Amino acid sequence: MAALSTKVFKYSDGTEYEGQWNADGEKHGVGSLTLPDGSHYRGQFASGLSSGLGVMIFSDGSSYAGDFTRGKFNGYGVYVRQDKMMYQGQFLDGRPEGYGLTTFPDGSHGIPRNEGYFENFKLKRADKSHTHVQKANLAAEKAKQHSN
Repeated sequence: MAALSTKVFKYSDGTEYEGQWNADGEKHGVGSLTLPDGSHYRGQFASGLSSGLGVMIFSDGSSYAGDFTRGKFNGYGVYVRQDKMMYQGQFLDGRPEGYGLTTFPDGSHGIPRNEGYFENFKLKRADKSHTHVQKANLAAEKAKQHSN
C-alpha cells in the first residue's frame, strides 16, 4: 500500500481541499473540503469522495454529522436544518431512509410522533427507534471528534 501524501489544492472554481491524497491523485484519508458557496466538509475520504465519518456544514447553516459513502449520507447520522428541525437515524443515498426520529424546532416530535421507519422522506410506519437514534447520535459524535 502506497503512502498517503498531504497537500493543499485549489480548484479553478474556488473549491479548496486540504488533506491526504493517494498515489492516484485522489482525495483519500482525512481532509477538509471547502466549496465556493462556503459549505465545508471535514472527515474521511476514499477514492476522491467523502466516505467514512465526516461533518458537512452547508452555507445555509444546516449540517450533517455521521456516516458517508461515495459522497452521500449513508448509514447513521444526524441532520439539522438551519431552522433547528432535526432528523436522527438511518440514511441511504443522501436521504432519511430507515429508522429514525424527527424533532421539530419547538422540541416536539409531532402528533402523531414522527418516529419509526422512513422512506422517501416520509414516515411510513410508526415504530420505536430508540436504538437507531442512539446509533445515529454516536456516529455524529464520532464524526465530530474525528473532524477536529
